[in-house]
Amino acid sequence: MARITRRKFIDLTKSAILGGAAIAGAATLMSEPAESAGSNTDSNSGEFVIPSYCDVCFMGCGINVTVKNGRATKIEGNPAHPISRGKLCPRGAGGLGQLYDPDRLKTPLMRTADNKFKAVSWDEALDYVADKMKTIMDTHGPESLALLKHGKGAAPFVQLWHAIGSKTEGHPSYAQCRGARDIGWSLTFGKGPGGVERVGLDQAEVVAFIGGHLGENMHNVTVQDYTTGLRNGSRHIVVDPRYSTAASKAEHWLPIRPGTDIALLLAWTHVLIYEDLYDKAFIEKYATGFSELKEHVEYTTPEWAAPYTGLNADDIRQTARELGAAIPNSLLFPGRRFAWYGDDTQRARAMAIINALLGAWGNNCGVFLGDKIKVPKYPFPEAHHKAKAAFDSKEKYPLGTSTPVQDIIDATIPGRFKGATQNAPIKGWMIYSTNLMRSVPNPKLIEEAVQHLDLMVVVETMPAEITGYADIVLPDTTYLERFDVLNAPEWREPFVSIRQPVVKPLYQSRPSWWIAKQIAERLGLGDQFNYGNFKEVVDHQLKQLGSSLKDINQKGGVLKKAYVKPAMKFKTPSGKVELYSKKLARAGFDPMPRFIKHPEPPENYYRLLYGRTPQHTFSRTSNNAMLLELFPENEVWVNPYIARVHGIRDGDDVVLKNKNGVKSNRIKVRVTKRIRQDCIFMAHGFGRTDRRLTKSFDVGADDNGLLTKYELDPIMGSTGSQVNFVTFV
Repeated sequence: MARITRRKFIDLTKSAILGGAAIAGAATLMSEPAESAGSNTDSNSGEFVIPSYCDVCFMGCGINVTVKNGRATKIEGNPAHPISRGKLCPRGAGGLGQLYDPDRLKTPLMRTADNKFKAVSWDEALDYVADKMKTIMDTHGPESLALLKHGKGAAPFVQLWHAIGSKTEGHPSYAQCRGARDIGWSLTFGKGPGGVERVGLDQAEVVAFIGGHLGENMHNVTVQDYTTGLRNGSRHIVVDPRYSTAASKAEHWLPIRPGTDIALLLAWTHVLIYEDLYDKAFIEKYATGFSELKEHVEYTTPEWAAPYTGLNADDIRQTARELGAAIPNSLLFPGRRFAWYGDDTQRARAMAIINALLGAWGNNCGVFLGDKIKVPKYPFPEAHHKAKAAFDSKEKYPLGTSTPVQDIIDATIPGRFKGATQNAPIKGWMIYSTNLMRSVPNPKLIEEAVQHLDLMVVVETMPAEITGYADIVLPDTTYLERFDVLNAPEWREPFVSIRQPVVKPLYQSRPSWWIAKQIAERLGLGDQFNYGNFKEVVDHQLKQLGSSLKDINQKGGVLKKAYVKPAMKFKTPSGKVELYSKKLARAGFDPMPRFIKHPEPPENYYRLLYGRTPQHTFSRTSNNAMLLELFPENEVWVNPYIARVHGIRDGDDVVLKNKNGVKSNRIKVRVTKRIRQDCIFMAHGFGRTDRRLTKSFDVGADDNGLLTKYELDPIMGSTGSQVNFVTFV
């Protein structure tokens, strides 16, 4: 193949793919994965129920899949699984829409010199990838190859990257979702609230939410506990510029001015301390820095915060009092999708500090301490190479715990990355299961970065927009067609659950472990993948736990152990809850949260807020026919006053334009009093631009394309993107 000097986006229509029909049935390998679908489906006849766990979002809910004559027919919640308890959200129940989507990628694709894709065999695709990787490693070093990843299926590619000697890797969820939250809480408690948040919403008497969109964020077990708490009489306080589903269930809705959350949190802290409404026993026994905190918030009264937040001072004081009066049964919900304004770690700190004052840490009504089953390691050989990264993100973000994907993008563009030489260190990308064009702000920068790559490989199930820029596209299996790593999160019911194939891989799709193993063998690193099938890895680990594949299937796909409450320990420098952080101070940051005023929208512009809908997991499900029946497209929420100003009515089609002149495609207007006048809101994940997504192409609008501006969190590098202002064309 001729070297591509500029990657033009290839819209994956049939006319852009050469030889697809001929290769689709013939592109096989002698070493196809012998992926059997669990212990009950070695035969294609009969009806079986096979346990596994879901991959439509991060929760990993337990599922039972009914399979009849080799075809999956139904997905239900697994009653034996502690995270699903026999129930599923619409997205989990609609997983068959992803499995049997006719728009799925069906065969490996290779970019041609005239910027088209041709269907090729797996051998040809993998040989090309391995040859290009070897050339890049020999010329620039293995660390010049970057892995951008998401989900459990990425584990074999992480293994491959470490085998070649590269630790240049990142996942968008770190900088776009929970990285700032986890670091803020770790600076306070020495630990975060958990991937599946360990919160006692079912037992708390009073819960405050800062933008926590439960009911729209359909995180299964969390929503179950949330609704249980409501039925038990729990009182809720919701702080949100929009009257969300959670706000509609609350005793108090505080429609805060966006960007002023820290001012409100400092005012709540003032009331809790100066009105003696904090958990004195918890603070005296476990915390340090209380006197500094008390002095820090002396002036941050509700009257001080009211002009900034747009809230009534009496409402601020009343809601703080309700939280304090309910101690030890009150909680400030940790939240997710935390990258808002660039001061996100400090906002997380402010929230964690309030939870300390409420005595919520280690409390069954607050953030409970989880127990877990430790999964034994598989005996992989020691890597031949010591893996290193192309650059050290800690030079920019001293308290970060991962590499922001934005750094990898910057380091791909010569001269852009701070500290890099004129020849940028990144020469190749392997992208696994993350559509960067919809998950990372400023997608135009991604378009610029890919022009400088010598290799770009995308492993995906669907023709997501990012595949249109690739040199090689490899069709991945869905989570219903493969084994993945065992799932064992910290929880109040410690457990291990299994993900296993319920049907054989469709079309020419291959599981991630097989793809990574095949590339490793071509690079002379096959010994690093010392198994024939990932099923062997899972079975080995289960046997070390006194179980096996057969045994765990007989137990409903889940192993459990009795809960043992961990000791109250804090992995902070002081060994205590740190209300005043010397670690932050030593790194040159405020040791306690401080309110910084953020820019407001100019006249006739509005802050773009984005979120989700209970029927979809962002863009991952926007082509799922089963879920599109429930929620076919997004709308833009507009306050009635703003609608009158611009002469638009409910149901009108409009185009949005941001401050940089970037326009959206058409989106329908929803005129509603449920949003402030200085904001508009839209659900994320729509406005797809690849025509092969036949059900979602050009439906609704893409909010991410309008996010051309972001504010970097100087502590850890999150990309706060709720700083974009838009108007109506």
